[in-house]
Amino acid sequence: MASIACSSAAFTGTSASDLLRSSSNGVSGIPLKTLGKAPFSVKKRDATVAAKLKKGKKHDYPWPADPDPNVKGGVLTHLSHFKPLKEKQKPVTLDFEKPLVEIEKKMIDVRRMANETGLDFSDQIILLENKYQQALKDLYRHLTPIQRVHIARHPNRPTFLDHIFSITDKFVELHGDRSGYDDPAIVTGIGTIDDRRYMFIGQQKGRNTKENIHRNFGMPTPHGYRKALRMMYYADHHGFPIVTFIDTPGAYADLKSEELGQSEAIAHNLRTMFGLKVPIVSIVIGEGGSGGALAIGCANKLLMLENAVFYVASPEACAAILWKTAKASPKAAEKLRITAPELCRLQICDGIIPEPLGGAHADPAWTSQQIKAAINETMDELTAMDTEKLLKHRMHKFRKLGGFEENAQVDPKKKVNMKKEDQIVCTTPNEELEGEVEKLKQQILKAKESSSKPPEMALKDMIEKLKKEVDHEYSEAIKATGLKDRLDMLREEVSKVNSRDQLMNPAIRDKIEKLKDEFSQKLSAAPNHSTLQYKLDMLKEFSKAKSLSDAATLKQEVNKKFNEIMSRPEINEKLEALKAEVQNSGSSSFADLDQGLKDKVLNTRKEVELEMISALKSIGLIVEGVKSNAKVLSEKDSPSIFKNKVDHLNEEIKKKIENAVGSSELKNMIELLKLEIAMAGNKPDTESKSKIEAIQKQIKQRLSEAIISSELKEEYEDLKEKNSEVEQYSAGADESLQKETKYEEPRLEINLGANSSFAQ
Repeated sequence: MASIACSSAAFTGTSASDLLRSSSNGVSGIPLKTLGKAPFSVKKRDATVAAKLKKGKKHDYPWPADPDPNVKGGVLTHLSHFKPLKEKQKPVTLDFEKPLVEIEKKMIDVRRMANETGLDFSDQIILLENKYQQALKDLYRHLTPIQRVHIARHPNRPTFLDHIFSITDKFVELHGDRSGYDDPAIVTGIGTIDDRRYMFIGQQKGRNTKENIHRNFGMPTPHGYRKALRMMYYADHHGFPIVTFIDTPGAYADLKSEELGQSEAIAHNLRTMFGLKVPIVSIVIGEGGSGGALAIGCANKLLMLENAVFYVASPEACAAILWKTAKASPKAAEKLRITAPELCRLQICDGIIPEPLGGAHADPAWTSQQIKAAINETMDELTAMDTEKLLKHRMHKFRKLGGFEENAQVDPKKKVNMKKEDQIVCTTPNEELEGEVEKLKQQILKAKESSSKPPEMALKDMIEKLKKEVDHEYSEAIKATGLKDRLDMLREEVSKVNSRDQLMNPAIRDKIEKLKDEFSQKLSAAPNHSTLQYKLDMLKEFSKAKSLSDAATLKQEVNKKFNEIMSRPEINEKLEALKAEVQNSGSSSFADLDQGLKDKVLNTRKEVELEMISALKSIGLIVEGVKSNAKVLSEKDSPSIFKNKVDHLNEEIKKKIENAVGSSELKNMIELLKLEIAMAGNKPDTESKSKIEAIQKQIKQRLSEAIISSELKEEYEDLKEKNSEVEQYSAGADESLQKETKYEEPRLEINLGANSSFAQ
């Protein structure tokens, strides 16, 4: 700084401009250099003027003193601030690459040993080199999603401008959003590739800490997106195809960016890009994060480098949201489907640009040439389209994303891990439920007294409501006893059982038993134990009432069908004619009838049985007709003796079943079946039904093996053979032939589901 005091007496008649004019122009005056060296003063009427000369800031212009006109990219390349680094980037080893580093260290040690000793270690070096190359291939051909994320974020990975200066013949960077700002995180400019002019727009990361701070780590502000928008309008006006390079973790999310309209700037870009009349190609060269990437990514074609990633949220952010820890990022990266091959299968990415083994940073020049070839190939396809077709192509690319098919069958393998739909249970207050239960009980009692049907719809609705209430009470009891987490984990283990036709392994079964025992012990201490017990009792009572009602209704239907058949004219005529023939024959027993009449009786019987079976099948019942040949009953085959034999056989079978059920193996199966039914709930899925059926089948098989013995089998076959003879013996030996041969109702066994049966 220099202080100057000018005196009017010393320079009378000299103007200020003359005083400050340089002497180098041939005009007399005081040089500025002199003013800077020696202070002086000019007094005028006792007034002084003070001034300070401030040293100006030196601007760092990129233009050199002697620019080379033959430089690659043209002389205007000197205007770019992006220069080769003075120091080579330090190698960075990722965690999963450490095995390669160990092999590389061995190679260096062997080479050093060869140089120091002068011995020939060429075979060992070649062996290690081959081993290194094989390990490199094995590693980079089987990368996990999180490993690709780390490669995409590699500090030495080539940036947008690295690729631009490698693939373009000429490139001129354009700056500013015409609102007074120029965001260095987004670089735009015009360049040529093989004499084709393009508008290049890309997100630029730094190659070192200083550059990363200057480029804001590749996270653009609203100014950057508005600069990109201005260049898109410029390219659209002049007909330049647009190529965008995506490499950002996301738009900058600080307070200032939000105040300046970050979301509006991104949305404006999205809307504008769909209306541009020039071809657009986007290339993801690193990581493409969320809307910050999409703001310059609404293109006709989206290409990705082999190890690039494209996501709506980073794996770390996703893991922190879903699993409450960033350590779950490998799992999140796998579930997000963010790698190039997965996005190609989802039709989000239109092509993959290969990278060398080791990633793009292993050979940046080769990677750039692959990008150049991909741009030329894609632009050849897009430039052949007219404007209307180009716009429709771009619209269709995004309209087809996330397509779905209604009522499509889900692959069972995928369905195993699908989250089950959360069902909201609306519980009824206890007082209201008790009132409904008492009201329904009164209706059932009145129906019983008047020998009418109970209210079936009300009964059915009440059972369904009670089932939901019981399920809800059990859930609350499990929460209250602190066993919910263990139950959820156990359910997950059970769902992973691969085979549906086999029982679970003993370890899981033991866990189920322990959890069941612990729950049984703690259930009485649950706050809702009394409510749960009341609802369970009501459910059992109403279920029993419904079963009795269904059985009575079914019996009425069966009797009705039987009466309909027996009242048919043709059946009546046959029976009357047969009855007359038997009476005319004068025989006193079935055995005395001649063979022709015996056949007629049996054929008529069979015909009526078939009619009855057909009628019962029409109402949805499974019917087993018991066939028999009528024989003369001996004294030892009388109905009373036969009944005693049947009772004895039933007792023997009952004992065998009790012994079998008492065994530990069958007990475990039955408990497992109960647990599976409880876990399946009111609406079991296909997998649960299959498991329940498999367990039921095994239980039946074990029971069959337990009760079938040689003695019981012989006794059963003997009783089966004489069964039809007992049916013929309807009125006793003292009754007339008319009563003996009177047509009796056929014995039919009707299976109602798995556990019910009705005999008519």
